[in-house]
Amino acid sequence: MSSGERTKIVITGMSGRLGRVVARRLHRDERHALIGLDRRPFPGRPKDIEHHQVDLRSKKARDVFRAGDVRALVHMGLMHDPRASTAELYSWNVSGTAHLLEYCQQYGVKKVVVLSSADVYGPRPDNPQFLTEEAPLLAAQRFPQMRDLVEIDHLVSTFFWKAREIETVILRPVHILGSVHNAPSNYLRLDPTPVLLGFDPMVQVIHQRDVAEAIARALAPGARGIYNIVGPGEVPLSVILSELGRRTLPIPHPIARPMWSLAFRLGLSSYPVAELDFIRYVCMVDGSRAERELGFRAKHTLRETIRAVDDRAEW
Repeated sequence: MSSGERTKIVITGMSGRLGRVVARRLHRDERHALIGLDRRPFPGRPKDIEHHQVDLRSKKARDVFRAGDVRALVHMGLMHDPRASTAELYSWNVSGTAHLLEYCQQYGVKKVVVLSSADVYGPRPDNPQFLTEEAPLLAAQRFPQMRDLVEIDHLVSTFFWKAREIETVILRPVHILGSVHNAPSNYLRLDPTPVLLGFDPMVQVIHQRDVAEAIARALAPGARGIYNIVGPGEVPLSVILSELGRRTLPIPHPIARPMWSLAFRLGLSSYPVAELDFIRYVCMVDGSRAERELGFRAKHTLRETIRAVDDRAEW
């Protein structure tokens, strides 16, 4: 099959560790021609993957869509740097996403898949056991750092109803574990691992390769809507740390926030203090809609998923 006959899929954030995992999964299908958009370089990529090191808000990014025949966008190129300024994060994440949606509508892209997060619901002491896709997105009330992600989720939800000619999918995966540099994996790599004295919440985790599979299924013709994406089950945080052989450092909750803030400012921790409630309260979701409508079910076992935090980067 020639490259001209292949389905062009633009992937933002392809240079990141999760982006590479997703690209690797989609690259296995010879029907796909992959195009990366990222502010970072992508050394070592396969020769048949096109890559543009550009700002998502730039004319060069628009030109990729203007060239024509882009059939799908996978948007996962959000900036999560907790040390970046609020203005910089908002401009890149919210404005960048708005520009991409505009390009898709203007240049006839048929499918949009946006990787959000189950974190948008927010961990709260009054959460039900499992949240469905209809639950309100309350994370920004307690975490200003989550405001962009919640706003993007709302932005894409509005686009879903406004641009009915485009099959739009929002995926909200639980905590992604693997070689990725995200808050859950970074936290679980700490040794000793700080925990809050008296708290041991149930948590849900998913392997990075299962997330890539969920994205592949969301790209199927006809798929549209909002889906919680869950892993192989739920487990107490203490069990995860025991499986990884981590030593724990119990900290009384009243002093945890100032201690963690100081460690973060001094560069001794990469885990933002705003994430503390995720190791304090429950935020679990119901993934039955994705199983029913996308046919998605995590393939990796709970043990494989937990141990993935010590995996080496793929590609």
